Amino acid sequence: MPKEIIKRLPVRFNYDNNYFNDKYQGIPIGGYTQIFEKLLKDIDVSLNTDFFKSKLPSFNKIIYTGPIDKLFDYKFGYLEYKTVSLNHRKIDSDNYQGVAVMNFTDIETPYTRIIEHKHFENIHSNTTWLSYEYPIEYNPKINEPFYPVNDQFNNSIYQKYRNEISGESNILVGGRLGEYKYYDMDKVIISAFKFIEELNE
Repeated sequence: MPKEIIKRLPVRFNYDNNYFNDKYQGIPIGGYTQIFEKLLKDIDVSLNTDFFKSKLPSFNKIIYTGPIDKLFDYKFGYLEYKTVSLNHRKIDSDNYQGVAVMNFTDIETPYTRIIEHKHFENIHSNTTWLSYEYPIEYNPKINEPFYPVNDQFNNSIYQKYRNEISGESNILVGGRLGEYKYYDMDKVIISAFKFIEELNE
């Protein structure tokens, strides 16, 4: 990972367990589902549909948010991504780790993170769901890409794809995978608003 990634991580010498210093953080009240239900109301949605294999209707504009190298069939080479495997477990306990997210950086622990979902919204119950994140090697034919690796080599490949997209009149590219940027969720939303503002200019 590039050294610049440390700018995303706060270093503290106290017991503040927040990931950021922002006033509002975590997930939206009620989760993301209710937000997308409102955003996609009255819009046709196709689930379990491969963009590259399906015969989609013809549109004047397409906003593509998938891996930009896949969009061009990897003609300039594969971009590198970090990805994870998730293992979900239900435990008969009202509390497992006391916080929503616990990161593990030691070499002995096989997983890098445990997410205890109930703590995002302070839910009280006799059971709890945990998600363990295991780092795995990225294979574009098998795995889902999660985090761009923004080193000099990959950024130079990305720029070739970016130049290629400028020649397309009906395809617009955005999002973490399309822009090949290590966005946090709040930055993704800001980028989306900026994207639409520029589109309407």
